[in-house]
Amino acid sequence: MTSTPAQPAPGATATAELTPVHPVGEPVVIASGLQAPWSILPLPGGATLISERDTTRVRELLPDGGLREAGTIKAAEPNGEGGLLGLAFLADEAAPGGAGWVYAYFSTATDNRIERMPLAGTPGSHTLGTPTLVLDSIPRAGNHNGGRIAFGPDGLLYATAGDAGDTANAQNPSSLGGKILRLTPTGGVPADNPFGTLVYSFGHRNPQGLAWDSRGQLWASEFGQNAWDELNRIVPGGNYGWPQVEGEAGDAAYIDPQQQWSTDQASPSGIAIVNDTIFMTGLRGQRLWSIPITGPSSTAAPAEWFVHDYGRLRDVVSGPAGTLWFVSNNTDGRGSPAAGDDRLFQVVVGP
Repeated sequence: MTSTPAQPAPGATATAELTPVHPVGEPVVIASGLQAPWSILPLPGGATLISERDTTRVRELLPDGGLREAGTIKAAEPNGEGGLLGLAFLADEAAPGGAGWVYAYFSTATDNRIERMPLAGTPGSHTLGTPTLVLDSIPRAGNHNGGRIAFGPDGLLYATAGDAGDTANAQNPSSLGGKILRLTPTGGVPADNPFGTLVYSFGHRNPQGLAWDSRGQLWASEFGQNAWDELNRIVPGGNYGWPQVEGEAGDAAYIDPQQQWSTDQASPSGIAIVNDTIFMTGLRGQRLWSIPITGPSSTAAPAEWFVHDYGRLRDVVSGPAGTLWFVSNNTDGRGSPAAGDDRLFQVVVGP
């Protein structure tokens, strides 16, 4: 599987309009037998790692569709929606082994935190080395733990942090909860962060998707409460309103979502961007959404795919040329597992 192409730095302008894409044909199963998978991580060498929330294992996908254990996150303690969540990768010749670091966002008994581990071995035999703490003290609870991490085109690490069931966290500048965080690869505060802290944006309930378009613009998906799930265009220092507002409010004090859905249609987790088309997975909605980006701050009407065909969908990434990969999440205690669940799917995408 190929890695996502590098994107321009924030503020860069795309040189040409990209033709929106959508699924073409039916998905095929790439792997099966996953247990509550949460994050799909393509590696530059062609390998793919997948995190499992409740087993805390990091699985490596083999060319024949088999799975092997690359490592476990020993400090993770699953409970409710917590456990081993997002994965990210940073190439670094200075890392032990010379390949780079695998980052993991996970829940302990007392907090959510991020660690990084050197990647060793070659595709088909990857292992994870001794972990190093990057960031701790992110609020945790039985739900609303956020958990997505990704490196942006600026080389910095972004992380989604939920409000951990305490709505006051989202508007509290001293709390890491209810935020999108931006940090250096070792956990420091970047000099140009908007508040001089790790906080990049706030007023979030439970964001779980991060992706950048060809202009370097950050987008994020977010779980609503009872009314509206959201797709947000993230700007530094932006206040996205929770818990004062949910969905579009038309209040100048808060940034309205670019798109919103009723919670039974979405409950979004991972997102990916291919040809400036946002693909968003739906858990309760049991579908994949595609949303074309039509300008620096605008999107076209969403379209839905595979509605109720594969159950709950947790994460999506750009696959090998011309494909999209997504993973079901029916073994997480809230779904109805089918034979072979949970499964990793591949579907061709095109204009």
